[in-house]
Amino acid sequence: MKKQKVKQNEKKVSENKTQESKSNVNKNKVQESKSNVNKNKVQESKNKVSENKNKKEKGKALKSVTLIATVVAILVVLGLIAYVVNTIIHKVNFVGQNPVATIEIEGKGTITAELYPQYAPNTVANFIALANNGFYDGLTFHRTIPDFMIQGGDPNGDGTGNAKLEDIGQSSTDSYAIKGEFIINGFTQNTLKHERGVISMARSDYSSMAGLATKGYNSGSCQFFIMTKDNTSLNGQYAAFGRVTEGMTIVDELSNVEVETRESNEEGLTADRPVNPPVITSIRVETFGVDYGTPETLEPFDYYSYLMSQYSN
Repeated sequence: MKKQKVKQNEKKVSENKTQESKSNVNKNKVQESKSNVNKNKVQESKNKVSENKNKKEKGKALKSVTLIATVVAILVVLGLIAYVVNTIIHKVNFVGQNPVATIEIEGKGTITAELYPQYAPNTVANFIALANNGFYDGLTFHRTIPDFMIQGGDPNGDGTGNAKLEDIGQSSTDSYAIKGEFIINGFTQNTLKHERGVISMARSDYSSMAGLATKGYNSGSCQFFIMTKDNTSLNGQYAAFGRVTEGMTIVDELSNVEVETRESNEEGLTADRPVNPPVITSIRVETFGVDYGTPETLEPFDYYSYLMSQYSN
């Protein structure tokens, strides 16, 4: 009986141990499972933190790239704005800075003149083309009148000559004329008065011949004159296109040189023609980068041919 109880007790102890062992195993498994869960959560948390860091870093990198791109774009825009503004300023300066002619007179010095394309654009373009192609170099002032003007730029040296198309860079030896840019010829833009120092375009005058007055309006070519005194009678009838800014003392001196005669009817002599015509060493025009273009030209009126045609009728 006692042995049986002992066995029963041993059995219970064994069962208890087994149960305890199972319980411990289960506890360990549960603990291990919890531990694994916690580890997984920690790892997941770490992964999320890492992902967040990566996202933040990518976000920062993207922001940096965006910022750099924005700065570059702003700099490009500012550069373009600066370029446009600079271009506009240059254009404004060009408009405000008229061409300047430098006239060198042999043995006398330099005459400087500002040209006015705003009054006579084609006349100025023609003068620039002739001057900068060397047309005036070596020509003279063939007519000088005190208290009036001095006239020069004639290739014939006597007031009868015209320039040729080749003198303005064209491939032709034909003579040419330009339209008279003055009021009585319908060009109302030119309101520049013939005051002392003003430069104007010389032309033929057929006003004393019936029906030919307008033929002289478009006969200017290369000859020009410089006023030494105001003369209102020329206003609106000749194309004034510039003004002397330096060297008027030289102009005055040229207007008073010795001439063959002051009379228009002395045989063998030419009125107002200098005994020793002052020589134009050179004329050059600074355009300050502006291209004034090729002047528009006309076929000149041939008075001699016209006169001969009247006899043949």
